[in-house]
Order: sequence, then C-alpha cells, then structure tokens
Amino acid sequence: MSRELVRVKDVSAGYDGNIVLSHIDLTVRQSDFIGVIGPNGGGKTTLVKLLLGRLTPVEGTIEYAPELGHIGYLPQANATDRAFPITVREVVASGLQAVKGIFGRYGAAERAKVETIMERCGIAHLAGKTVGELSGGQLQRAFLCRALISSPRMLILDEPNTYVDNKFESQLYELLRQLNEQMAIVMVSHDLGTITSHVKSIACVNRCLHYHDSNIITQDELNRYECPIQLVTHGEVPHTVLERHKNCHCACHED
Repeated sequence: MSRELVRVKDVSAGYDGNIVLSHIDLTVRQSDFIGVIGPNGGGKTTLVKLLLGRLTPVEGTIEYAPELGHIGYLPQANATDRAFPITVREVVASGLQAVKGIFGRYGAAERAKVETIMERCGIAHLAGKTVGELSGGQLQRAFLCRALISSPRMLILDEPNTYVDNKFESQLYELLRQLNEQMAIVMVSHDLGTITSHVKSIACVNRCLHYHDSNIITQDELNRYECPIQLVTHGEVPHTVLERHKNCHCACHED
C-alpha cells in the first residue's frame, strides 16, 4: 500500500457555528485518484478547504506527511477576478511562489519550466494575453499549469471540466492519468458519468463522507448515502439524470 499523505480523522467543520461536515474520515495516499461527488451545499468545497489547510476543523484532526510540502490546487474558473492585469505567463509563474517565496527571483531553469508546461497544456500561444482575454477553458488550462509548476505531491481540482472544451477534455484526463503516476489527485466533479472512467475511488460528500475504494458505485449506494444523483447505465458507461428545470421548453424535453 502506498504512503499516506493526508489523514482526516473524525473531523467536523463549518462556518459561524453552522456545521457543514460532520465526523468525516478520509485518507489520501500518494497513488490515489479520488473523485469527490455530492449535491450543491453538501460540503465538497468545505472538504477542499480542509485539505488545503484553509479551514480549521471544529473537531477532529488533519495530519499531513512531512514530505507532502505544497499542495497543487486548481480552483473553479468562475472564482477569478478577470479584471486583474496579469498575463498567462505570470499566472503560471506565480505557482512557483510556493517554493521560491513571493520575492524569489526566477532563473533560466524556472522560466524554461513555465514555457514547457504551457506547451504541454496547449496554451503557449496565449502566454502574453491577460486573463481577461481568455475563454473559460483557456483560463482553466492556465490555472492547471500554475497548480503543476511546483511539482506537488498532491493535486486538488475543483470542477476542472466546467469550462473545458471537448477537444481538451480528453487531453486533460490523459494528462491527469500521467500525473497520477507521480502524485495523488483529488478531483471534485458533478459529472459522475465521466469521472468514474478515470478515478480510482469515490468519496460521496453530503454533510458526512462515504468513501468507496473503487470507481464503481451503484444507485442503491447513492440512495443509502442520501446522495441525490440518479444513474442510468447504457452498457458499461453510467450517466446522470437531472430533474427537469422549471420553465424549461428546450428540445431535450420534447416527446
């Protein structure tokens, strides 16, 4: 069994006295690729903040392996201030602050690393553009480069495919597969049908946390854990079904 990087033990957490997650346990090991699913408001974002050390538990403990170091983090693209005048190259290079410090100077090796990783993620041609000029998918790629530039042992991704175009989506998951050979990955996603083809295990978060040491999860299990996601299986590929939106008259609901 691979080495433990993070251990969450009987943790409860929330905001202003309101408990969002109650008595959860989770262990992240160096070879893990964990998909985190659950309803909006169920505590997925709170779990991410706990893992990143940005939120202190009300109860319980979180232990980090001494060699873990910096944790790579890809936030949701819609949480970004697009008016801030910073270029793609600068965004990517800012990820080196985790190891160089805010006032660290970047040498030729660091600058070359920035160019290499932008090339790998297909955004080298956007290096001089500001974040305000980017599409949502392009911005996600820039932030992914920033998360990876410091070569972390653990990577957390929050809805990475929200704005990613179809062409890059397959490249993204292939890149994550390769990265998982070097680091643990924790990926939050609402797209259960997609992530089950790529993750190794699943954590269902809905006020509490139920961990499945497999990428296979049944509808009975989802119902038992009060996770409001419905699976429809076509062959070996699971799909999710959402309730009809109010006042929706699109063709997808026509008989």
